[in-house]
Amino acid sequence: MNRNLRTALFAAVGVCSMTGLGFASVPLYRMFCQATGLDGTTQRGSRAPGRVGQKITVAFDSNVAQGMPWKFQPERRADTIDIGGRDMAFFTASNTGKTPVTGTATFNVTPTVAGKYFTKIQCFCFTQQTLQPGETVRMPVIFFVDPAILNDPDTRDVEEITLSYTFYPVDSGKTAS
Repeated sequence: MNRNLRTALFAAVGVCSMTGLGFASVPLYRMFCQATGLDGTTQRGSRAPGRVGQKITVAFDSNVAQGMPWKFQPERRADTIDIGGRDMAFFTASNTGKTPVTGTATFNVTPTVAGKYFTKIQCFCFTQQTLQPGETVRMPVIFFVDPAILNDPDTRDVEEITLSYTFYPVDSGKTAS
């Protein structure tokens, strides 16, 4: 194989590899954040491991993107829960606009090092929410704090975790991913 053809082949393989890596970067980053709790990314689980006798306070924060005609807030601003025990919190959302609005919630946990120990069993944030004009709904989140938080030197002294949600409007011209 002549030198120019070999160089062109290597360049083509490099371009294809970099393009593939570009497309794979978002799902790879999402998997990395879920595995490590990076930037307060929470975990998903099916059931709580069981109470260990210690408590922690979970504070709830709610936000709505600018221009979205929703009122969104937790029913309680904070709750003291058993570490390892299943707990539930409710948020209410109201569409104050004159047209139906579909929204999706993003979430994070602070301090961010606690994200890998905060596990959601069920959450309104897993699906899009559509509210009709004037409609108000109660939305639950079922969660637990993993007892492993007590053994991590970086989280051993954490006394409060803040679970924060922000609702954004879903562009009706796009399909959900």
